[in-house]
Amino acid sequence: MDLAIFSVVEDALRVLLVRRPDAHEEPFPGQWALPGGFIDLRVDQDLESCALRKLKEKAGISAPYLEQVGSWGGASRDPRGWSATHVYFALMASDDVSLVPGGNASDVKWANVDGNRIREKLAFDHTEILKAAITRLRNKVEYTSLPAFLMPAEFTLSELQHVYEITLDRSLEKKAFRTRVLATDLLEEVPRRRAGANRPAQLFKLRNRKHLVYFSRALTSGGRQ
Repeated sequence: MDLAIFSVVEDALRVLLVRRPDAHEEPFPGQWALPGGFIDLRVDQDLESCALRKLKEKAGISAPYLEQVGSWGGASRDPRGWSATHVYFALMASDDVSLVPGGNASDVKWANVDGNRIREKLAFDHTEILKAAITRLRNKVEYTSLPAFLMPAEFTLSELQHVYEITLDRSLEKKAFRTRVLATDLLEEVPRRRAGANRPAQLFKLRNRKHLVYFSRALTSGGRQ
């Protein structure tokens, strides 16, 4: 089981990495990797419950959204022998996360996503797995409410659009974005406004923090790139 855990931190899309134990008998000692581990037949009722358990063990976190990306297997992906893995991606607001290494991880950090890759060299076949997870995430963002799971409890429409643009790595047309979002049952107004340089902006929250909303059409790009 391997996990690509995404968040928006300091105006950038980031993915969570764990550092493997720096022990001679370990494959890829001290190298960065996606968090993961083995299924425990005694406690894991299904793949998703294993993924949720590994999130807690490896990084001390829980995710409001989890989705399976696919499965990888082969004789060359692990120097210890033939292996297979089921891969999930998770989304969470950065203010919900207090990174704590767990399990056999010696360290944990957010890595910046640049295009469909990161700067760090990853253990096993995790570079390939991460590229697939980023592609799945961005393709699905085009027509769903996925980035809403990266938001704090309350936010403005401008803040939500900004997180969409960070996740997609491109700008969006403001009017079309607001029309798409407000035409769904995704958001609920809260009785507060956020003060700013201009007039106060209406604050919103998600009607259901576990419910994915689909748009009738894909989002429209803005004029700037």
